[in-house]
Amino acid sequence: MKKSLIIILIAGLTLSTGMAQKKLGQTGAQFLSVATDAWGAGMAEAVTILEMNSASLLFNPAGMARMASRIDFTASQNQWIADITHNLFTAAINPAAGKYGVFGVSLMMVDYGDIQGTTVWDNEKGYLDTEILRPGAVAMGLGYAKTLSDKFSVGGQVKYVGLDYGRSIYPDENGLPDTVKNHNASSYAFDFGTIFKTGWHSLAFGMSFRNFSNPVTFEEEDFQLPLTFSLGIGMDMFDLIRDRVGGQQLLCTLDALHYRSHPEQVKLGLEYRPINMLALRTGFYSSEDENTDSFDQNDMSFGVGVNVIGLAFDYAYTPKGVWSEVHRVSARFSF
Repeated sequence: MKKSLIIILIAGLTLSTGMAQKKLGQTGAQFLSVATDAWGAGMAEAVTILEMNSASLLFNPAGMARMASRIDFTASQNQWIADITHNLFTAAINPAAGKYGVFGVSLMMVDYGDIQGTTVWDNEKGYLDTEILRPGAVAMGLGYAKTLSDKFSVGGQVKYVGLDYGRSIYPDENGLPDTVKNHNASSYAFDFGTIFKTGWHSLAFGMSFRNFSNPVTFEEEDFQLPLTFSLGIGMDMFDLIRDRVGGQQLLCTLDALHYRSHPEQVKLGLEYRPINMLALRTGFYSSEDENTDSFDQNDMSFGVGVNVIGLAFDYAYTPKGVWSEVHRVSARFSF
């Protein structure tokens, strides 16, 4: 029965990506779809079933429910494409050993760099340089997670999303700069997730919804946040040969993701721990191009993590083809 259940779950995850439909809706605030955390990024973000303490607020809030430490902090930086920088801070507190659940907060800030502002002008160039614009975005969240049984945990997060794209200067009827208009928008979004441990070795599966919200109005147009639904399954494969490998671990995870803004994806993550303090990670994900079903050479990631007495450092590297590469670093502290 258990083997049949495993086969059904894997088949369901795989087949769900075969029903991709062409995406026609517009989405904004795409920074919410970017994994800033280096642990998750090193495994190609196939971490729906992982219990990552406060960092779970970025992927599946239910992963925070079984946090063993009383307090956990994470700080991450993502050097994204086109000189865009993402900074992430998360924290969680477990006030009574899980009796009242685990509470968490998250803060993600995006710096798009400096952009030269201009305004229309009656000269040879047709414009004048104005001020330097510094567009940015922020997401602030408050989360909660709790174990409902020894096998089942749930979690959720409410977050404020703010977008600031600078300002424009418009000329008046005489052609002189007169009107200043700020370009910003904001909304509230909700994340929710669950993790279920089957009881057969370390096999677990989970699901999460991220960025569920009402339409956001920017100027005179509405757009949606990048809603994402994920299903995940995974286990430590060395559980099957535990007597031969001792304390070594080989975590294998598989996620199937449905997006509002582009075709479905399958993501595979691997994490090998020869000893508890060292983690070697890699991940693979199917192409986002709906015209190809194959994995190409750029659709993978690599990572490493070191954990010493509650202090951990993670690094992830992701090649991005014509966009060069992406580097992420994270530091964690628990006590």
